[in-house]
Amino acid sequence: MHRRLKEVLMNSPILQLLVLAAIAIFLIFRLRNVLGTREGFEKPPVALPDTKKRTRDFEVIEGGPDRDITDNVPTGSDSASALAAMKGADPAFNVGDFLKGARGAYEMILMAFQRGDLPSVKSFVAPEVYDAFSQVIAKREADGIKVEATFVGINDLALKEAEFDRTTREAELSVRFGGEFTEVVRDRAGSIVEGNATTVKRQRDVWTFARTMGSADPNWILVATSE
Repeated sequence: MHRRLKEVLMNSPILQLLVLAAIAIFLIFRLRNVLGTREGFEKPPVALPDTKKRTRDFEVIEGGPDRDITDNVPTGSDSASALAAMKGADPAFNVGDFLKGARGAYEMILMAFQRGDLPSVKSFVAPEVYDAFSQVIAKREADGIKVEATFVGINDLALKEAEFDRTTREAELSVRFGGEFTEVVRDRAGSIVEGNATTVKRQRDVWTFARTMGSADPNWILVATSE
């Protein structure tokens, strides 16, 4: 009787379903104990950057301002326009290189004037400026004055103004200098009448240099001086 009942129950579809359900419930509890539960707010998954779609976040600007000009004169000024025209007439022209050359020319011409040795710089000075310097030197010699000078350096150098004649291609650049040098002035007897060899004298000048842009002669000529 009992064996017959057992066989009936084992062959029953309902009983098989209950057995499977019990097994499933057992596995769920075991997995829960091992893995734990997910509760509350969870952080969303971090999105990885798509390197295939990344683009540059900047652009190279072409045709921007010429720093060689804007570093030396105000942007949009008449001088800036003149410098741009000079570059158009002579692509080799560079303001920075010009100022370096002007520094050397200032020392060379100033010291030649102090020593009374103008012929050594005659090719770098316009005739009218050369004549004015010569008159001062001649007056010193007539008075028996001798100047002994030593160049120390330049504490200020800047482009003050630029002008350009598009018809003649004549360019003029005015440069402000702050020169430093020692100066001893002696009379005919050799006695010191002014200055000394240890005191630095500071002098401010504005010199104007000129050149025809695009010409074969690369030299700039001193055409005017002022304080």
